Amino acid sequence: MSDLVFITFPSEEKAEEVRSKILSLQQDYLIEIGDAVIATKDDKGRVKLNQLLNTTVAGAASGAFWGLLIGTLFLLPIAGAAIGAASGAVGGKLTDIGINDDKMKEAAQALRPGEAGLFLLIRKMTTDKVLAALQGVGGTVVSTSFEHAKEEELKAALAPHVEG
Repeated sequence: MSDLVFITFPSEEKAEEVRSKILSLQQDYLIEIGDAVIATKDDKGRVKLNQLLNTTVAGAASGAFWGLLIGTLFLLPIAGAAIGAASGAVGGKLTDIGINDDKMKEAAQALRPGEAGLFLLIRKMTTDKVLAALQGVGGTVVSTSFEHAKEEELKAALAPHVEG
């Protein structure tokens, strides 16, 4: 079972820094991420999602390949590639993998302009090591699907440390 976490940061750069850190933890097999999306809100109230995987581009590339292959069989490789790319892009645009985009946009409405939210879909996690790596990075936990004790541990780990 996966867990969903939504954390806000004062800037998109800070959210990207934390996402990069989490992705590096994934390379060390300390966490398994299903999706990691950064949401921002502009001055006009529009929410933009910065996805890890752009399904439109992936669909266009895949469609172009298959279109070129099939087009070559019928002696129309350029037309086949163009048609394949267009249909792949449309298919990719309509595909939503990972966290539901509408739910993220709805939750990100709470952001103030300039702030950023990081949505994480966590499949598995070595909790103590991940929390130690995130110690003091900042951010405010808005919501999680963790049990209460684990959510409190995350909040405590993210809290910036003040030197006394």
